Amino acid sequence: MDGNAKKVVFMLPVLLGVLMVIYALYLDLFYKNMAYRGILLVLGFLLVIAGLYFLPGKRHRMIVNGLFLLPLLGAFVITVLIPFLFGIFYSFTNWNGIGFTQVVGLANYVNMFRSPDYLYSLVITFLFTVVNMIFVNFTAFALALLCTSGARGRNFYRASFFLPNLIGGIVLGYVWQFIFNKVFPSLFKGSLSMLTDPDLAFLAILIVSTWQYAGYIMMIYVTGLQSVPKDVLEASGVDGANGLKTLFHIKLPMIANTFTVCIFLTLVNSFKQFDLNFAITNGAPSRILGAKAIASTEFLALNIYNTAIAKNQYAQGQTKAVVFFIILAIVSLTQVTISKRREIEL
Repeated sequence: MDGNAKKVVFMLPVLLGVLMVIYALYLDLFYKNMAYRGILLVLGFLLVIAGLYFLPGKRHRMIVNGLFLLPLLGAFVITVLIPFLFGIFYSFTNWNGIGFTQVVGLANYVNMFRSPDYLYSLVITFLFTVVNMIFVNFTAFALALLCTSGARGRNFYRASFFLPNLIGGIVLGYVWQFIFNKVFPSLFKGSLSMLTDPDLAFLAILIVSTWQYAGYIMMIYVTGLQSVPKDVLEASGVDGANGLKTLFHIKLPMIANTFTVCIFLTLVNSFKQFDLNFAITNGAPSRILGAKAIASTEFLALNIYNTAIAKNQYAQGQTKAVVFFIILAIVSLTQVTISKRREIEL
């Protein structure tokens, strides 16, 4: 059998498989009752894959490579891409979590930006992201210097600092909520819980977030510091450089890419903060802005959750989630771009 004949033979199952997949999707999308549409869909995919695998041609190797990537791409498309596209579509409707009856255009977006509690959440989320990013990285880098300084017990310190990161955020949040509400007021007689004051409640989340995440970021800084060549450090010592000069003129420039990674991770993690926010304060206490009471520590992720689940406004919550993704993508890409330029300058 020559090459052209083989192509014709193996194109037939591909075409048949495509038709079976299209027909199975048609039955499902238009609610046609047919018990075997799932089997039809799977058989269609198998025929397409088998036909492409045996199909001869110049691009056969590329097709085979693509087939091996298919499970990963399929999982990504099904679990991430399709829900994301549906989410964007639902943000333009009056979706109630089950279905929708009307396309409302940009009404959800207009209502969202007119909502004082959403704008307040946006502002304090940015504030928390910036301050938490500074606190976590400063603390983590200081701990990394300690763990790479040759001090006795440094392996114990390393394990101890990393330990809070192994505890789930919800559990950690409820433990610290008990400490803030019961332990600290009993230690300092006459004092109130930090969680009853809007500013101190914000600080409480900041403390716990730093305590939990600094150990994880510390491990990345430790790896970066240990990658600095020892002969360079020895040469700087021979030239008379002290510890501070070695740190600022050799170590910091040589681990600039480590800073990029750590700042990116803390920025994204801070902006998406939900579990500690939910467990420690759940948005409380209230703050009066104008004539309206607003949850003073409700960050964006918690605001989206409360809008969709607590208030049963799924379309509005989805709209906020879409904007949340766009803001996070812009901020993250901007940070990485600036940090990469800074790496080159250093």
